[in-house]
Amino acid sequence: MGDWVIEMIERSGYLGVGFLMFLETIFPPIPSEVIMPVAGVAAARGDMSLGGVIAAGTSGAMLGNIVWYLAARALGLVRFKPLIDRYGRWLTMNWEEVERAEHWFRRNGTFFVFLGRMLPTVRSLVSVPAGLLRMRFKTFFLASTLGTLGWTSALAYAGYKLREQFSEVDAWLGPVSTAIIVTLALGYLWRVIRYRPD
Repeated sequence: MGDWVIEMIERSGYLGVGFLMFLETIFPPIPSEVIMPVAGVAAARGDMSLGGVIAAGTSGAMLGNIVWYLAARALGLVRFKPLIDRYGRWLTMNWEEVERAEHWFRRNGTFFVFLGRMLPTVRSLVSVPAGLLRMRFKTFFLASTLGTLGWTSALAYAGYKLREQFSEVDAWLGPVSTAIIVTLALGYLWRVIRYRPD
């Protein structure tokens, strides 16, 4: 994965960084933890500017965020209800929980979107509840951009400072990402096992 990312960035520069971050948002298995530090290394070498790398990465990720938001908004809660009724066990929720989540999101959605953009594995999923619950696009865009900017800046700067030792970033972030994935998976299995339809 790393070699392919390096080659793409070397060949395509800012466009490659933006495209890779777009893919990372649409297909989460492509890790930004590799993309942005590699781009930061390229900036440290003088191939690109650090600011340009951060702008390209943020723009690409935001394009993917908007795609997910619009798709979820087009689906909407009304169309989502039959899925809950039919597959509630596997989604581990019933309609009453969805309504409670909607009320909570109305109050805390902005912070949820902002913080979620900086959490490994979670950041690609944040757009879905925002779209389903019809969060104002302006609010979604602002919170998402700030959170995404913070994440891409941190990763790019780490690569910029570590230069050729960017693998040290992945050595730290890799276990953190894995731990979050495992925690989410175990939480999901626990909810499936304990799920009791009304």
